[in-house]
Amino acid sequence: MKRMILLRHGQSAWNRENRFTGWTDVPLTAQGRQEAVAAGELLLEGGFQFRRAFTSYLRRAIDTLNFVLEETGREWIPVDKSWRLNEKHYGILQGWNKAETVKKYGAEQVHVWRRSYDVAPPPLSVDDPRNPRFESKYDGVSSDDLPLTESLADTVRRLMPYWEGTILPALAEEGEVIVAAHGNSLRGIVKNIKGMSNAEILDFNIPTGVPYVFEFDDSMQYVQDYFLGDQEELKRKMLATAQV
Repeated sequence: MKRMILLRHGQSAWNRENRFTGWTDVPLTAQGRQEAVAAGELLLEGGFQFRRAFTSYLRRAIDTLNFVLEETGREWIPVDKSWRLNEKHYGILQGWNKAETVKKYGAEQVHVWRRSYDVAPPPLSVDDPRNPRFESKYDGVSSDDLPLTESLADTVRRLMPYWEGTILPALAEEGEVIVAAHGNSLRGIVKNIKGMSNAEILDFNIPTGVPYVFEFDDSMQYVQDYFLGDQEELKRKMLATAQV
């Protein structure tokens, strides 16, 4: 049996402030750090022994992974970072308060930007200081690959080469890996594994800081998936995630 753990980062500063975050590099809150530690404790109790880790270029995911590795005593394993695991880019909405955005554009329009599969928010201008081309962490990424906005479909498309070319081969070789990333990039992985429709993946919510385990047989065929931890608390967190 082979196992992969998907882990959405703990609560971030802009999660708490109800702001669109996307590629903005914000830290974890105290609650987010506690969620990451708790995730590590669950994985340790479950006897997980992942041998390779993957995360995005964004500190909220990197810090979450670091807390997990520390709690499980696995700081020594190789960690691969990729911009392809970054969150969906929210274009001009990044930094805006969600409630204020609804007042400005209307609930229906904001719902389309947030929850449709293939409609992206309005893009940043090329010279907008929020453009990722101005950040040194992306110096090695072609400017043609750096988004100014994204739909979920766009997020899934830029994720797939890394999923198929790096994470899947590592899982096959190592037998157990962990991926610490973001709600929408992790949705792309889940959609691919489970063959979910565009509509189904939009209604699927991954709570922050809860380990999500996928099991595969030795032929790399998907067997089952499940969240760790208290199931009533899980339901509460998934409902809260759907409402923000």
